[in-house]
Amino acid sequence: MSVPNEMNAIGFTQSLPIENENSLFEFTLPIPVAGENDMLVRVIAASINPADAKNRARSAVETPHPQPVVLGYDAVGIVESLGKNVSGFAKGDKVYYAGDVTRAGSNAEYQAVDYRIVAHAPTSLSDAQSAVMPLVSLTAYEALFDRLRVSKTEAKTLLVIGGAGGVGSIAIQLAKQLTNLTVIATASRPETEKWVRNMGADHVVNHRNLLESVRENGFEHVDYIFNVADTLGHWDAMVELIAPQGMISSIVELDSKVDISPLAPKSAGFVWELMFTRSMFNTSDMIRQQDILAEVAQLLDEGRIKSTLTQTFTGFNADTFKQAHHVIESGKSIGKTAVVY
Repeated sequence: MSVPNEMNAIGFTQSLPIENENSLFEFTLPIPVAGENDMLVRVIAASINPADAKNRARSAVETPHPQPVVLGYDAVGIVESLGKNVSGFAKGDKVYYAGDVTRAGSNAEYQAVDYRIVAHAPTSLSDAQSAVMPLVSLTAYEALFDRLRVSKTEAKTLLVIGGAGGVGSIAIQLAKQLTNLTVIATASRPETEKWVRNMGADHVVNHRNLLESVRENGFEHVDYIFNVADTLGHWDAMVELIAPQGMISSIVELDSKVDISPLAPKSAGFVWELMFTRSMFNTSDMIRQQDILAEVAQLLDEGRIKSTLTQTFTGFNADTFKQAHHVIESGKSIGKTAVVY
């Protein structure tokens, strides 16, 4: 089947409530041209992430985008063509990836993506189950092993703040499968507590009174903290809970300053994790994301970790994507949401 000249995409130009008719709309644009390091992928499924909803709701509040912005990060698709520098893949391969925030997203029928941030999709999962895994897996893996520099053998403690979310769920699973860590995860509702225990958490604490809850569970300090929920709101508790020479990492940006000086006596550290850093800056180790995704696919196919898909929508149209965004914006979702094209 030959690739057409044009494709359909879902995008936005204004930041509008998701209920608004024009919050997301369908339009056509030329098929992207694959560069020398790119593959052209026919997208067959994508996940909807909080970053999608946040971008749509915040990026064009005062000034509309001059051209529609195509959202979407995670995707599963079929390779249609390969740039001259691409190796390890062939036309017809099924792949999965989290994309590049500086390029057009996966909410389109075709997408050009750098092969160094792509891996072969898991073979044992459905397209929807695979589609929800790349972004959260890369984020969790990088946070644990590239930012926090967790030892895979030492018997230490990890606190995951936001354990029932997409990233937190994978962080728990990776920590339990690949390290010797005792994992403490936050949850505040019976359903989220059940969820994080199902992911493998050894202890569950309440984020509403985080310091007291961790201490009540028998932990004066923890060696590592990974915050995927609220950096500012939990800052004081994190500073108090982190062990001497411990490390804190977060993916949640700050809207005001925090005082890092209390970390000094402990020689404790704080480091950001942004999954898009490697592709944004074309770092020399960019292909590490391909390696991580390949390892995650193997873990999934071996049944050592599981997809966190909880809801699937079907159909490539604006209404389907609006429904998925509504789920994300509800603040009550557990696990991940996918759209199958």
